[in-house]
Amino acid sequence: MTKNVKWFFVVLVFSSLISLAFSNENVHAEKLQEGDKIPALVLCDTVQPLDLHSAREGYTLLSFWASYDAVSRQNNAALAHLAGETGQVGMLSVSFDRYASVFHATVEQDGLENVRCFVETNGSDSEAFRAFDLKQGFTNYLVDSKGVIVAKNVTPAELASYLKK
Repeated sequence: MTKNVKWFFVVLVFSSLISLAFSNENVHAEKLQEGDKIPALVLCDTVQPLDLHSAREGYTLLSFWASYDAVSRQNNAALAHLAGETGQVGMLSVSFDRYASVFHATVEQDGLENVRCFVETNGSDSEAFRAFDLKQGFTNYLVDSKGVIVAKNVTPAELASYLKK
């Protein structure tokens, strides 16, 4: 019996090593990285790109979220609160909710009335979802005044440290 367990363990370890060797081939390269220029943001198939490349000093925080994604919603609200306190960060908040009524209720509930909030009702089929290479869990981008991505997936603590620089 002990001999069978040892053999099983050896086979398990060997197969794990083989699978790790091939796993790097399927790694998805992220489309937008720090240092890249942020693409134009088009919502709900309207050709009204939002100006993320403002000439003012400071940063713009572009946050993607959805009311059904608790983590992205909580992170968005915390970032909006911090951005509102400092005045050094302009924030654009884009929700991928299917229904505008759900979006409006969430904005009110989360206290985001002072943030420029937009809803993209086309969800993962939207041009914005593809242009920013969004996945489950969503993301955010901190953009400088030249439209260059300074940081990605910024937490409230990281945003606070950027603002102290």
